[in-house]
Amino acid sequence: MKLEGTIVAAHGRHYLVELPDGGALPCFPRGKKSGLACGDRVSIARSGDAQGVIDAVLPRRSLFYRSNALRQKLIAANVTQVVIVVATEPGFSENLVTRCLAAAESQGIGALIVLNKCDLADRLPAAETALSPFARLGYPLLRLSARASAEALRPHLAGQASVLAGPSGTGKSTLINALAPGANARTREISEALGAGRHTTTHTTLYRLPDGSPLIDSPGLQEFGLRHLSRPEIERGFREFRPLLESCRFRDCRHDREPGCAIRAAVEAGAIDPNRYAAFRLLTGESRAP
Repeated sequence: MKLEGTIVAAHGRHYLVELPDGGALPCFPRGKKSGLACGDRVSIARSGDAQGVIDAVLPRRSLFYRSNALRQKLIAANVTQVVIVVATEPGFSENLVTRCLAAAESQGIGALIVLNKCDLADRLPAAETALSPFARLGYPLLRLSARASAEALRPHLAGQASVLAGPSGTGKSTLINALAPGANARTREISEALGAGRHTTTHTTLYRLPDGSPLIDSPGLQEFGLRHLSRPEIERGFREFRPLLESCRFRDCRHDREPGCAIRAAVEAGAIDPNRYAAFRLLTGESRAP
């Protein structure tokens, strides 16, 4: 008998699929390669040992993922919003934020930046300065202290399918535990179901908020490669570039040394942040896509 469900936890080739009746079934993909992500809608068949086999992935509306020279790492499927969580302590990489935003933009996914641990007043000015270029571009920036209260984030999650992304130690787990009742117990159940034991921090897990909105928690990020994006996709991932792309003298302008480049002119005029331009150059240099 074929069933459809949603992947609510992913650990290697082990998946937990939420069924229409609210139950969950440990599942494995057919074949050696899975290509599956938390949040995927899948078609499964029950096997005789209280497990299931994933036969097919249903059409996705989005896929948030990263890649390096060796492999791709799928993070979350069918999300409408990436919530990038950084904190005043530990420090964070602006380049990592830029890469997460470019990945979201390339998939048409909305983005929200959360600055956590704002109670550390001595660290707050430096963090806000680092995030100011993104706020000027129109990315919403939410300041909070999750240990005191995460309620300010809740309205931003209502009606959205969100994934939390960001470095380790920024308070993503604290946010999950505050917003999703029973999250700790749910994590333990998933660990047992997947046989993952103590390696729970490597899970990507989907939790349901009280209003039913899905919230996916992903492991801490130290890097975020975008080797899979082509140069035009990277261009579109920088929202400040888009109004200028048709103004370059050459249609295949690489925004490097070409004369009449509107992007470089905007950088020189101070209309585009030079750090953002440097990040763009770095990403296009890394890209392996045509």
